[in-house]
Order: sequence, then C-alpha cells, then structure tokens
Amino acid sequence: MNLFVRSALRHRSAKPIAWLVGLLPLVWLVWGAAYDALGANPAEYVIRATGDWTLRLLCLTLAITPLRVSLGLPEFAKFRRLFGLFTYFYVVLHLLCYSWLDMGFELEDIAHDIAKRPFIWVGFSAFVLLTPLAATSFNAAIRWLGAKRWQHLHKAVYGVAALAVLHFFWMRAGKNNFAEVAVYAGVLALLLGWRMRRAIGRP
Repeated sequence: MNLFVRSALRHRSAKPIAWLVGLLPLVWLVWGAAYDALGANPAEYVIRATGDWTLRLLCLTLAITPLRVSLGLPEFAKFRRLFGLFTYFYVVLHLLCYSWLDMGFELEDIAHDIAKRPFIWVGFSAFVLLTPLAATSFNAAIRWLGAKRWQHLHKAVYGVAALAVLHFFWMRAGKNNFAEVAVYAGVLALLLGWRMRRAIGRP
C-alpha cells in the first residue's frame, strides 16, 4: 500500500492535482456568485466561506508533517509549503471580502471595527502573524535567515492556530453554535500536541 501511495505522491500530476484541490473553493465561490447560488446573503456567505477554508487549509497544512512521519511517507513534505501558501491566500481573500463587502474599503471604519470587536481583532492578529510565515516560506528566505532562526519564526504557527480557533469561536458564540468550533479545536489540539510532544522528546 505504501509503495502505491509513494508512487502516486511522486507522480508528475501530484502537484497539479494539489493546486486544483487548493483552488476548488475559489472556483465554487466564483461559480456561485455568477449563478446566484450563494443564498440570501451572498456577501456574508463569501466572507464566512473564505474564513472556513482558511481554517481547513491550516489544519491540512499542520497535518502534513504528522502524516509524513507516522506513515513513513517523506513525499508528503513537498505539499506542506503549497498548502501553507493556500492558507495565506484564503486568509487574504477573507480579509479582502470583509474589507470590501462588509466595510466598503473605508479604512477608518475598518480600523475602528478591528479595535471595537474582539473577534475581528483576534482574526486580524492571526493574519498579521501568518504574513511573515508566508513571506519566508521560500528557499531563499530559509538561506537568508538560517535554518535555526527560520524554524523559530515558523513556530508562530501555533499562535496562528490558537487565534484562528478563538476568532471562529467568538464569531459562532452569537448564535450559540459551537459544534463545528469543537471539531476544529480538537483537530488543531491533536496536531499541535503531536508537534509539542515530538519537540519535547527530541534530544
């Protein structure tokens, strides 16, 4: 089974398929907007959908290393950067959709809203923390920073994950809908717990 999976992951079509997977949510949103299939409040749907996909892709990105190590499939490593950048792509879309569809690109109103509403402030903080991780995800940045400093910088992903779940929790708190929040919190707790346990056990 492992030989089959490794062969599939090494195939030249593996990366294009991963790109397609990452772009499918955007394709769906564009199609839905074009054909009026986003419900009674399309603006709210798009803002929430881009946020949801940011969280899902963050979970997927964090799952790649545990999968690689646990299953003995080093080929998974080549997808980590790709899905990490897709995570950032969707958080940028999420912020742009909020700024445009909700706030009309009124910068003063956006700044006031971020300061006034804790769940938006927390979400914006996660975006700020994620930005240097996306900017330094390339080989040239790793060489420039040095592997040790690069690894320390990218540990900020733990803070990003915690802030993302808190943002999602506060957003759903108004409707007392915590089931989905619990799923994401559980998944991220398992993934981050695995990483922390491995880091503690490492000489």
